[in-house]
Amino acid sequence: MTATVAIVGRPNVGKSTLFNRLIGRRLAIVDDAPGVTRDWREGDASLGDLRFRVVDTAGLDPSPNEGLEAAVRRQTERAIQAADLILFVIDARVGVTPVDEEFAGWLRRTQTPVILVANKCEGRTARGGILDSFALGLGEPVPISAEHGEGMADLYEAVEPFVDVADQPEPDEDRGEPEETSSGEDEEAEARPLQLAIVGRPNVGKSSLLNRLVREERVLTGPEPGVTRDAIAVEWTWQGRGVRLIDTAGLRRRTRVVDRVERLSAEDTRRAIRFAEVVVLVLDATLTVDRQDLAIARSVIDEGRALVLAANKWDLVEAPGEKLAEIRDRIETSLSQVRGIPLVTISALTGQRLDQLMQAVFDIYEVWNRRVSTGSLNRWLADALDRHPPPMVSGRRLRIRYATQIKRRPPTFVLFTTRPAEMPEDYLRYLANSLRETFGLEGVPLRIQWRKGENPYTDR
Repeated sequence: MTATVAIVGRPNVGKSTLFNRLIGRRLAIVDDAPGVTRDWREGDASLGDLRFRVVDTAGLDPSPNEGLEAAVRRQTERAIQAADLILFVIDARVGVTPVDEEFAGWLRRTQTPVILVANKCEGRTARGGILDSFALGLGEPVPISAEHGEGMADLYEAVEPFVDVADQPEPDEDRGEPEETSSGEDEEAEARPLQLAIVGRPNVGKSSLLNRLVREERVLTGPEPGVTRDAIAVEWTWQGRGVRLIDTAGLRRRTRVVDRVERLSAEDTRRAIRFAEVVVLVLDATLTVDRQDLAIARSVIDEGRALVLAANKWDLVEAPGEKLAEIRDRIETSLSQVRGIPLVTISALTGQRLDQLMQAVFDIYEVWNRRVSTGSLNRWLADALDRHPPPMVSGRRLRIRYATQIKRRPPTFVLFTTRPAEMPEDYLRYLANSLRETFGLEGVPLRIQWRKGENPYTDR
């Protein structure tokens, strides 16, 4: 099995910068403000020919007794307990602090091997801190600069005895936008975990939903808005199918975001939407569906992702029938470009209807991946043109000669016509609605492109 390496230390010593360096991309949010990282996050790391799982943890607080700080400390302790190796990071420019000394004493009592890493060693000011760190009793420090990539060879030599080089899998690359698969690749695509992002406004219950699904306190929750900052991915299995759950920071209106860390968190959330396959938008059922909820939904649709709406806190709703009708009316009126978006009423607190939510996720995923044969598509087109012919433009009727599907994820179609620039938007909406009804494509974004030309499949 791949070794797990946890990066620990007090706030603002460069743990997230080292994490990003090891995984080869800027995944963790980095900022000069202390305490940016709260939940621990994982990634596949490489260091030379070494392959291992690396965990970025929150900054260690010496004396949290209650509240959010105590919860952050417990999360870090859990990550340390699950690790095979610990990288204890200090800031060599600042030198050894009383907090470093306290946690060094704690780490010396653990059974897990510890490597002392002196970060920010790119200047002469770090020499004193490096010498002082010998007094921590954790052996010779490894001087590095995570920001500039210096000292990685020395870190390799320190880590190598604890990580097996042989038969290590290559680290998973960020999958980016879901790619089109041919029929021969369908089985491989089905074997990969479904990428499921959980998004919404602050304090609607996104983190509580993830914790309830995986049945452990994997991410921090609390009454304060903005507890989640990084987009945290958790590997999970539902009824034998792999799922990669991604908890995200709450999205507020852009005009209300003035804090730099919140802005970085929002960018991380939007990135998670782009890389997802299905997105669950969590709504607070005790409130009305507001413009920000709809703005998030539109961004998901614009990215071409499958969308499921989860009306959370349903156990607190006093008039369920009226509330459900209100939500449906608001969604159908404001998101008319995608009809039939699944809506599931849930309670993350009690676990109410979470199986129905996951079933809706996999159902819409199947629709999002659906392919329509060219023959069926052109029989539909002939029937649609008979029922409602294209309009007259400049005294001549527009002609649509042929249709084909060029990709899935989302379903994307090309219609060949003589004058694509003159095709009215209302006729495009008619064809899109007819496509949905005929081939069961309700609830997912459709993309229809016009192209000028003859039937590309006729003999010449």
